[in-house]
Amino acid sequence: MATEKSFYMTEEGKAKLEEELEYLKTDKRAEVVERIKVARGFGDLSENSEYDAAKDEQAFVESRIAQVEKMIRNAVIIENDNENPDIVSLGSTVTFKELPEGDEETYTIVGSAEADPFEGKISNDSPMAKSLIGQEKGTEVAVTTPGGDIMVRIENVE
Repeated sequence: MATEKSFYMTEEGKAKLEEELEYLKTDKRAEVVERIKVARGFGDLSENSEYDAAKDEQAFVESRIAQVEKMIRNAVIIENDNENPDIVSLGSTVTFKELPEGDEETYTIVGSAEADPFEGKISNDSPMAKSLIGQEKGTEVAVTTPGGDIMVRIENVE
């Protein structure tokens, strides 16, 4: 039997997934079931686009429930108890500057399950995070990105 993939996340990320799961199982499921009931009342199911759409949504909701349950079941909580707080690790918040004259950027390195660059959270599987993990504050690091190689200097690690 194959080992299931671990999903690295913070306590906050796991709590968000648990909230989503609760919403999907209670509110969303009931909403979809009601849409199916209403669509059935429109008559012939073979030519009923509302029924087909409701059934498609039901399949999507059930699939998402299974996915979220798997992520919660295989969650590995990130605890940033690194012996050296100046070294970048999973769970670290890193401020770096693109060299030579780039702006400072700050990101928290999280598991792929809760990555959201718009909220300043990048996946540990991203090229940037892979290059930064294990590096120390003050170090200049080459990062291979889809747009080409860049050099960054790690300004701060929290």
